[in-house]
Amino acid sequence: MSHGPLMLDIKGTVLTREEREMLAHPAAGGVILFSRNYASPEQVAALIADIHALRTPPLLIAVDQEGGRVQRFREGFTRLPPAAWFGELNRTNTKKAQSIIQRIGWLMAAELRAVGVDFSFAPVLDLGLGLSSVIGDRAFGAEPVVVAELAHAWMMGVHEAGMAAVGKHFPGHGGVTEDSHCELPVDRRPTGHLLMEDLVPFQRMIDYGLEAIMPAHVIYEQADRELAGFSRYWLQDVLRNQLGFQGVIFSDDLTMAAAEQAGGYAERARAALAAGCDMVLVCNNPAGAAEVLAALADHSDPAAQMRLVRMHGRKALAREALHLDPRWSEALEIVARYEENPSLDLDL
Repeated sequence: MSHGPLMLDIKGTVLTREEREMLAHPAAGGVILFSRNYASPEQVAALIADIHALRTPPLLIAVDQEGGRVQRFREGFTRLPPAAWFGELNRTNTKKAQSIIQRIGWLMAAELRAVGVDFSFAPVLDLGLGLSSVIGDRAFGAEPVVVAELAHAWMMGVHEAGMAAVGKHFPGHGGVTEDSHCELPVDRRPTGHLLMEDLVPFQRMIDYGLEAIMPAHVIYEQADRELAGFSRYWLQDVLRNQLGFQGVIFSDDLTMAAAEQAGGYAERARAALAAGCDMVLVCNNPAGAAEVLAALADHSDPAAQMRLVRMHGRKALAREALHLDPRWSEALEIVARYEENPSLDLDL
């Protein structure tokens, strides 16, 4: 059975009979986990093993584990600093900041790989322009080149741990004030400005080998009337053709308020796939997920299949071996500095 085009979620810490049936559907391709699915490292490892055992190739397992306020697994995992912390370190000592962020990227990915998670939806490549509260300290900074270089260091650590990286939210969520989870953001800046500023981190990360990208639920009205995740202009003309991106395109969650303009759940999924997404996400709405499964039962995209295979995690360390690894101890020392002084006034 190949990877289907839908990533969906589950209700709790164990699979229900209905969820097993949904995950066996040919249109299912992955599961995104949330805090409600997590009780301990041992429990989530068992849950993931149960999901992976359902079919071959196994379903992809993803989570939002950026650090800061967006970290789904906490107790039993290391509390990770927000991206903005690394940006502030970079102001003082660029070389040191990049070394530190690479170690923390490794830590994030190694801890997740140890329980079976394939990848995290990170890093955030949006510019921290002080406008978007939903981005805020999730951004590395406001300077495109700085964001790109810090994200590259993060990705190097992630790759070292056997995990692919997912850059978001293309072509950039930093220039709008609205939260796309709750309303429809419209970015009115000229397209040329976006190309020269917001797209720079994405372009550089693509050149560095970024495996996947998630587009924003934002309309960039000077370029196209469609949300970026439903826009052939952004996903095909710009991302694939101009930037030369060959990796996976994941939609953002199709249950978010900003996606409502595309119609019902089946219509949203078809529109996102037609625009160029390889896999769509439907979260926190089992009925919507069921609707998409039924609508996409016969969906086939061999090129997307080839791209999605590359998102499976590799070479995981067992938790016992991870805790004996000197890289783990070094990373914990860095996090301890953050815990002691999150205001970023550190002696480097």
